Parts: sequence; C-alpha cells; structure tokens
Amino acid sequence: MSSANLSLWVQVQTCSIFSHSSRSRSPNCSMINSLPRMPISFLSPRARKPSTTSSFVTISAVHVAKEEEERLKEGEISVMETGFNFKAYMLEKGASVNEALEVAVSLKDPLKIHEAMRYSLLAGGKRVRPILCIAACELVGGDESTAMPAACSVEMIHTMSLIHDDLPCMDNDDLRRGKPSNHKVFGENIAVLAGDALLAFAFEHIVRATVGVPPARIVRVVEELAKVVGTEGLVAGQVVDIGSTGLSDVGLEQLEFIHIHKTAALLEGSVVIGAILGGGSDEQIERLRKFARSIGLLFQVVDDILDVTKSSKELGKTAGKDLLADKITYPKLLGLEKSRELAEKLNKEANKELSGFDPETAAPLIALANYIAYRQN
Repeated sequence: MSSANLSLWVQVQTCSIFSHSSRSRSPNCSMINSLPRMPISFLSPRARKPSTTSSFVTISAVHVAKEEEERLKEGEISVMETGFNFKAYMLEKGASVNEALEVAVSLKDPLKIHEAMRYSLLAGGKRVRPILCIAACELVGGDESTAMPAACSVEMIHTMSLIHDDLPCMDNDDLRRGKPSNHKVFGENIAVLAGDALLAFAFEHIVRATVGVPPARIVRVVEELAKVVGTEGLVAGQVVDIGSTGLSDVGLEQLEFIHIHKTAALLEGSVVIGAILGGGSDEQIERLRKFARSIGLLFQVVDDILDVTKSSKELGKTAGKDLLADKITYPKLLGLEKSRELAEKLNKEANKELSGFDPETAAPLIALANYIAYRQN
C-alpha cells in the first residue's frame, strides 16, 4: 500500500457510530504546548476494615485473555477490511501483555499487598496503553520484547491511577472493570499502598527488565514517565479537576487542560516511550507525540459521551457518576452532538500525524485510534 493511499485507507476502515445529523463546525480544540499528563492520590485514606475475598484475588492472565476474546467476539472490535486483522492483533498483543504482567507482579510476602496489586492489575481491561507502547516501538523499527517491560510499567501506572481515583476521598467509585473497586475488597489503607507499590515498581521494572537498549534511552524513558505522573501530568489534571467540581464557569480551555493532563498524558507517554525504546528519530517521536496527544484527548471525549449514553453494566463502571458529582464534561459543556463532532475531529488529526509513516507498519496505530474513537465501553 502506498503512502498516497493512506488517507483513503483510513476512511475505508472508519465505520462511525457517531450521529452525522448535524454538520456544524466543531469547536476549536487548542492543544496545549508540550507534553501534558493523569490522576493520582497520595492522600491519607480513612480507615476501613479489609474485606478480602479469595474469589476476588485468584485472577490469571489466561482468564483475562478469555474475557477479552469474548468481548471481541461480541463485535466490540471488528476485523478491518483492509488486510489488517485488528481483532487478531489485539488478542495477540493483549495476551502477551497479560502474561508479562502475571510474571512481573507475582504473589510473595507480604501476601496481602501483592494480592491487592494483582487484583486490580490483572482484572482485565483493554490494555490500550501497553499495546500503544508496543505498536509505537515496532513502527520505528523496534520489537515487542524491547518494549514489553515499559508497556507493563505503563499499565502498572494506569492501574495505580484507577485504584486511587476510585477512593472515597477522590471519585468515590465502588465499581471498576465490572468488579468491586480495590478499596471495597481490601480496604482504603491497603488500596492506597497497592497503588503506591505499583507506581514504584513500574520504574524499577523498566530499569531492571529492559534489555538491549542503550542506557541513555532508558533514562529518557524514565524521565518521560516521571513527568506523566507528577505535577506536569496526572497530579496536575487531578488537582484542577477537583478544584473545578461544582463550578459553573468552567470553559473549554480549562476542561482541555484537565483531560490533556489527567487522561491524555499517559496515552501520550505510552506512545512516546515506545518510540524512544525502538530507536525512533526526534522527528518521528514528535509526530507520534502529537498523534498520541490527539487520541488521548479523544479517549476522554468518548469516555464522557459513553458516561451519559451507556449503562453501568455496559461500561463496567458506574455510569453517570460525573453528572452526579457535578463535574464538567464535554457533553455537559458542548452538548452530545458537538462532543461527537469533536471526537471525529480529533481522530482525523491523529491519523494525519501518521501520514508520513509506512501505511502497513502504521496500521496498528491507525486501527487503535479508530478503536478509541468508536469503542462502546
């Protein structure tokens, strides 16, 4: 497939679930300068008695892979009609990630903290972030084994953010990935520590398990991920989100700041560190950074849409909780139709950044962007 046909290739495989009844111009989405970032809480929790149930703890990568295969069979991800089998790709890469996570975080003393870490880390999920990391690495000439430790670390950081985000002192959610949240099973105190442990181990795992990569690249990867977590990233987005709850004068620029930092940052970091590990040039890395920033914000816009159009059962988490908490969202600020138009705009911008790459090797990232845009949970 020639580069000239890439735009047509993108259009052919994009089957929008969004309504096209309105064609009014979508609002201008200002992309804030350099790498933004996502949520974390190190606040001291209120004490709660642990209620650990053994049936919640015994979760294997094999079981997770079977759950994801069923979701794929139900049509959540379709097979692309362009020769690239996205369903097979996601199953293969997802299984590899799940197996690597299973090995990386094993059961050992102290048993309870490792049970809590594994409970959330191996509880399923689409593994979008680690797969983005691997796909970016492969796009610039690297391979899966090179990116896998970093891919696992990204998922550890993501899981940490979910555990902390669900705490009563934060978003106070009892459901995550269709299962009771970590603090509902292990108590708030252990949940906080499980998140802290995953965050610390993420960096250790990259440094210890990455092989065949020059030390300078690993240092650059660690720096990138550290920014994702700190006050230039996750923490910044979460703090501004907390401060904006209940306010009536939050505009599009502030909403973008929240979600570029709170949601887009880790997606962006996942792609960028994959490209760094794969030996990408500075130009390639920056193009992939822009691509990832667009799909990161896209992810949140779609998340906000699903929050008001799907049930808790369909989402695997509590639906409508942002409205109940009086948080500002894209549908609340722009309306549902304008939010859908913004999502389509962001997806087109993301795909445009991949136009300089070989279409065949860029196929996974293009398909992942479309999956983020048209996902149903």
